[in-house]
Amino acid sequence: MARRPRLSARMKLTLSYAGFLAVAGALLMAVVWMYLLRYVPDKDKGLLGISPNRYLLVRIFFPRAAVAMGCLLVLGLVGGWLLAGRMLAPLTRITDAARTAGTGSLSHRIHMTDRQDEFRELADTFDAMLEQLESHVAEQQRFAANASHELRTPLAVTQTLLDVARRDPTRDREEVLARLQSVNTRAIDLTEALLLLSRSDRGHVTRERVDLSLVAEEAVETLLPLAEQRGTTLDVTGSPTRTDGSPELLLRMTTNLVQNAVVHNLPTGGTVTVHTAQDGDTSVLTVENTGRPVPADLLPTLTEPFQRGTERVRTGEHPGVGLGLAIVHSVVRAHDGTLDLTARPTGGLLVMVRLPIRSGIEKHGPHLPA
Repeated sequence: MARRPRLSARMKLTLSYAGFLAVAGALLMAVVWMYLLRYVPDKDKGLLGISPNRYLLVRIFFPRAAVAMGCLLVLGLVGGWLLAGRMLAPLTRITDAARTAGTGSLSHRIHMTDRQDEFRELADTFDAMLEQLESHVAEQQRFAANASHELRTPLAVTQTLLDVARRDPTRDREEVLARLQSVNTRAIDLTEALLLLSRSDRGHVTRERVDLSLVAEEAVETLLPLAEQRGTTLDVTGSPTRTDGSPELLLRMTTNLVQNAVVHNLPTGGTVTVHTAQDGDTSVLTVENTGRPVPADLLPTLTEPFQRGTERVRTGEHPGVGLGLAIVHSVVRAHDGTLDLTARPTGGLLVMVRLPIRSGIEKHGPHLPA
């Protein structure tokens, strides 16, 4: 929709400056008239006939005052235009940066270092916003590319199995169905993980009071058969730990941490310790496992989607979708918490989740997982 042409901000400021000077000049002349000229006598009462009277002063003063007013108005217009341009120059830079960002280029920055005023604060805020947007867009593009690649693999395998079954009717039907079921299960798990990750990334969390110790016990109970199959010892310690958040997301977060600790433990044996504690107004969940040494340079990448690491590939079972710690990180972030990953000197990983406790949630009562 085309906008009607209007005065620019620079022109408005210029007219404001000039108008202010004109009004100030008019007020000055009014003051001179009210408090000076009105008390001057009309006729010459001097003895020598040379004392000024009101008539002479008006004839001499007002024409020159009018000229001075005209000069003042011109000076106000020119000076106001130059001053307004200088004052509004930062807005031009910010507008150009916004226009550049509107074309899809988010790498441009204003970098306004020559000022220390509100415009500098606005420019720095705009730069920070562009940096965050660029980071989010890059992350979403990388995530979409990885997700497309991961989803394409089970679909391609399914297509291959169907083609083989169609060309070779004598092939074992049960074997084909079993492989198809395995591939389909992986695709479903990946899709559900992507949906959960997207939901937690949006930050739409329905909060209620949750006991992290009960959530940890439920997660451990669910994964106990997997731990027994791998000969891993699960140990849950800690006292009731109240926090507030989504019970579903917190359970998924804890389950992913425990499952990750079990699967990436030693090939046989090993231990996983889950501990909950209250630290002032913060709830702490710690999951520690034995296992192979984790390189320090690998730690920052473990929470990236589809990053499994060189030593973190499952063997002999479901290969996973590479979203376990990514979902954990997203859930923690949605609950305004922090996630710390530390490589144990003797091998394995120590994961610590800290979640803030908000006030005003007690009215919901504690949530007891089923």
